[in-house]
Amino acid sequence: MKSGFDFIVSLLGLIFLFPLFIVLSLLIISNDKGPVFYKQLRVGKGGRMFVLYKFRSMRVLESGIEATFEPGNTSRVTYIGKFIRSTKLDELPQLFNVLKGEMSFVGPRPEIKKWVEVYPEKWKMILTVKPGITDNASLVFRNEESLLTESKDPDTTYREIILPRKLELYEQYILHHSFTGDLKLILKTLCLIFRKGRLNP
Repeated sequence: MKSGFDFIVSLLGLIFLFPLFIVLSLLIISNDKGPVFYKQLRVGKGGRMFVLYKFRSMRVLESGIEATFEPGNTSRVTYIGKFIRSTKLDELPQLFNVLKGEMSFVGPRPEIKKWVEVYPEKWKMILTVKPGITDNASLVFRNEESLLTESKDPDTTYREIILPRKLELYEQYILHHSFTGDLKLILKTLCLIFRKGRLNP
């Protein structure tokens, strides 16, 4: 049921939101030269690597390399990037990941290999399910970017405080998730977005 829901809703979402994709693409290009989409390797189900898509919200470095997410670093976020991050619109291209079967609408957020290698035993269980666009940890840490920006050592804060708590929430989700529960998480996420909620990167 969950797989069928993911496929049908992601397909309909991409068709319905196509005009919005065009508008956002034009805004991103007009605000800063560079690609429309930001692509990053993340760890998926079973430890398989996949390319996660987002609308680009950061400036391309002078070297021509796309800026990568660094805990607490928002110095390269563009004007349009701030808007699409705060409204969660930067996450919309992940509908392609859901359509391809690499992600689900609800599930533990996929991490880069660096952070998976910090707590490999815990990730072993978490990687038994598909990663998701949203989940309970995304709701709890909707202000994660602000927390990291205010930290004197964002990298340590993420590794020793935020990530361990996220992993606990991921484990709780896996042990108790249900299709009805997923629908509730989707609704909660949408409510937070419309209230200006900021979810994690």
